[in-house]
Amino acid sequence: MNERLRAVYDLMMPQAREMAGLHEYDGRVQDLSPAGVRRALAEVVRARRAEGRLDDTHDEAHLRIFEKALRTQYGDLEMHRRDPYPHLSNLELACYDREYAPRKERARARRRHLAHWPEAIDASLSALDRVNAPVAAALLGAARGLAVGLDPERSPAEAAALAAHARLLARLEDAAEHGDPDPRLGGKALASLMGAQEGLRVDLEALAGDAGRERDRLTELLADSCRALDPRRTVDELIPELLADHPGADQVIPEAARLTDEVIAFTKEHGLAPYVDGECLVGPAPPSRRWSMAMMAWEAPGESDAPSWYHVTPPDPDWPAEEREEWLTVFSRTSLPAITVHEVSPGHFAHGRALRRTRGPVRRTLHSLSFSEGWAHYVEEVCLEEGFRAHDPRFAIGVALEALVRVTRLTCAIGLHTGTMDLEEATRLFMRDAHLARTSAASEARRGTFDAGYGRYTWGKLEIMRLRARARRKWGGEFSLPRFHTSLLALGSPPLGLLEGIFAREK
Repeated sequence: MNERLRAVYDLMMPQAREMAGLHEYDGRVQDLSPAGVRRALAEVVRARRAEGRLDDTHDEAHLRIFEKALRTQYGDLEMHRRDPYPHLSNLELACYDREYAPRKERARARRRHLAHWPEAIDASLSALDRVNAPVAAALLGAARGLAVGLDPERSPAEAAALAAHARLLARLEDAAEHGDPDPRLGGKALASLMGAQEGLRVDLEALAGDAGRERDRLTELLADSCRALDPRRTVDELIPELLADHPGADQVIPEAARLTDEVIAFTKEHGLAPYVDGECLVGPAPPSRRWSMAMMAWEAPGESDAPSWYHVTPPDPDWPAEEREEWLTVFSRTSLPAITVHEVSPGHFAHGRALRRTRGPVRRTLHSLSFSEGWAHYVEEVCLEEGFRAHDPRFAIGVALEALVRVTRLTCAIGLHTGTMDLEEATRLFMRDAHLARTSAASEARRGTFDAGYGRYTWGKLEIMRLRARARRKWGGEFSLPRFHTSLLALGSPPLGLLEGIFAREK
C-alpha cells in the first residue's frame, strides 16, 4: 500500500475498517492520546515527503484534501480533546457483525479488538480534557450502547474491557454534569473544519443564506404536496395524521423489504445509478446501534462480495407506549419511502455498488461524508422528479419533510457554533420548520453540539444540484441523468471541491 494512504488510514481506522473494508485493521484500535495523535500526524507529513505525488492529478488532489483535513481536525483544532465521538467509534464492535468473512475469523478479530479496549480508553482519557457539558450529555447514550451484550463473567478480557468502559462513562458523566455549558466551536473553527474536509473555502454567512432559501423552497413543496393530498386541510393538520399512519412494530421490516425491492426496480428502470447489483438484506441494527432507526451497512469496496444490510430498527417492546408510538412515526407510509430511497437506491446501497468499480484505492476508500450523504439526499428529489409514486402525494410530502430536517440541521449547526443560537432555540427551530415533536427536535439539536458538520446532507445536495445545472449547460442535448450520475460516481465519493472532475474526465 502507498505509504501516504497508510498514514491517512492510520488516523481513521474505524472508517478504514468498516466503510472502506480494509480488514487489516480488524482487531486494532487507534491511539487517540495526544502523543499518539502527534506521532500519527508526523507520519502523514513524512509519508508525503517519502512517496511524492500520485500519478493521477485528481487522485492527488483527493488525497491532499484528506491529509489537510486530518491536520485541521487533529492538529489545528485538536478535536480529539473535545469530541468523544472518534473515541467511541474506536471502540465499536458492531463492524464484526457483517458477513464479510467467516464467522470464526470475525469472532477472533472482535475478541482482539475488545482486548485492546483498556489501552484505547486509557489513551482517550488522557486526551478528553475539553469535553463540554452538552456534547457529553448528547453522547452518553451512544457510549453506554457500546457495552450492550458484554458480560464480565464471560472472560477476564471482557471484565477488563467493561471496567475500562466504566471509567470512560464516569468521565463523560462528570463532563455532562460539571463541564463547560457552552458547546461552541466558533465560526472560524467551524468554517475551517468544514472547508478542509471538502477542499473548499467556506463562507458561513453565504451558506446560511443558501440554507434559508432552500428551506423556503422546501416549505413551498410541502404546502403544495399537502394541498394535492387534501386541499381542505392545513399542513399542521395533515402531518400528525400522516405520521400516525405506519405499520405495526412487527411489520416495519417486511414493509421496508418491499420498499427496497420497489426502489431498486425504479432505479434500474430509469438508469439512475450505474450499478444496482448485489444483495441488499433488511433487518434490525446490531444492539450497539439500535439508537439509529434506519441506516445502510454496505458491503465495502475492499471486501469480497457479500450482502449489504439496510438496518431498520423497530422500537423495543419494553418501552412505554408513548415512546414506541413516537419511534414508529419515523416509519410512516409518508416517510419510509423517502428514507428507503436515501438508504438503498439510488442512495447509499447503489453508491456502495459503484464504489466497488471505481478506479484506484483513493476513490474507492477515501469517502467524503458531505458527498456520500449529499448524494443520498439529492436522489430523494431525483426520484420525485422522475415520477416515483407520482400518483401518491405522500411521497413528495415525505421528501419535503426529510429535507426540512436536513436543512434545519445546516442552519442550527451554524447557529450553535457561532453562538447566534442556543439549544432551546435550535429545538424550537426543528419543531417549527421541520415539524418535529419536541423530543425528536431536542435530540436533533443536541446532535449539532458534537456533529458540527451535520449540515453536510443539504450542503452536499446543493453542490450536486449546482453541478448538474452546469452539466446541463455544458453538455446541452447530450445531457442525461444516467450520463451525469455515471460520471459523478466514477469519482468515488469525492470532496465537494473536486466535483468539477466530471468534466476533466470527459475531455
